[in-house]
Amino acid sequence: MANILVLIETNQEKDLVKSIIPVLKTARHLANNTNGSLTAVLIGQGFDSGKIKEQVTSCGVEKLIVLDDPAFAVYNPDLYIRAFTKIIKDQNVDFIFGVNSLIAQDLFPAASFHTGGGLVMDSTGISVESSVVFVTKAMYSNKIIAKIKFTENKPKLITFRPNALMPKDVVETLRCSVSVDKINFSPNEQKQKIREVKKSESKEISLTEANIIISGGRAMGSWDNYKILFEVASLVNAAVGASRAAVDSGYAPHSMQVGQTGKTVSPQLYIACGISGAIQHFAGMGSSKVIVAINKDSNAPIFKKCDYGIVDDLFKVVPVLKEELKKILAS
Repeated sequence: MANILVLIETNQEKDLVKSIIPVLKTARHLANNTNGSLTAVLIGQGFDSGKIKEQVTSCGVEKLIVLDDPAFAVYNPDLYIRAFTKIIKDQNVDFIFGVNSLIAQDLFPAASFHTGGGLVMDSTGISVESSVVFVTKAMYSNKIIAKIKFTENKPKLITFRPNALMPKDVVETLRCSVSVDKINFSPNEQKQKIREVKKSESKEISLTEANIIISGGRAMGSWDNYKILFEVASLVNAAVGASRAAVDSGYAPHSMQVGQTGKTVSPQLYIACGISGAIQHFAGMGSSKVIVAINKDSNAPIFKKCDYGIVDDLFKVVPVLKEELKKILAS
């Protein structure tokens, strides 16, 4: 039996982040296959519990636990770790899932330490074989896919790479109960005090959440030239990324960097413009479902890894791509 707890997260509008939906659906299918249950937990402040309940119920969640308290208004490791660990212990679950977000990257290792549970971060898949649960994870810059199983009867904590899971859309909708809990903290438990939180004012789509990403490399030549990528992105609701070479050259900010020292992404479609395809970049986008490469160097390594390749100048191809997309969308 696999009783599963999923840490759900919300965006600035207090809606579920898109990347948690496939995690919830995957957890529901796993629970069905093992006669288990599915519980979701949300930690924060100022939620519409009714709206969140409706969203998670459509993913097959049976129980929603909401920790809604002013103490959780901003992320504080001291308080969040205590609350998350307490929920895990109280619910007596077998598996704890989450998206490999910045918060989860902090919470899950700490919870693993406090519960003695096993931990796999940034997983790309999960399956059941002969009643044994296996987790897959890309390693060594996507050169191998490790298949991992847990051997101890302890909590098993797993974070999944955003957009990596592809669950069946149909899930069983069950009656979902809601529990709004409180946790009392003593003053000495909060060793860190958050003085200020600066939120990005950008309305651009997050790289880790995007289904489509178009990225530019050193061949872009300047930040001004990224305009043509943003124009294409606006047509198909895509995010715009950059290679490390472009960032190091000062053409794009580090927040746009995709790769081993940047963001790891798994979109449905990744369009690489003027990117050579170094292993460090591939480590960050190699799990993309479809990769399209545009590069005038026919010997660029990216052509050995892409699904579709165009050998030509990106400044000729991208404007044509934009016009063709306009025609398709207009029709």
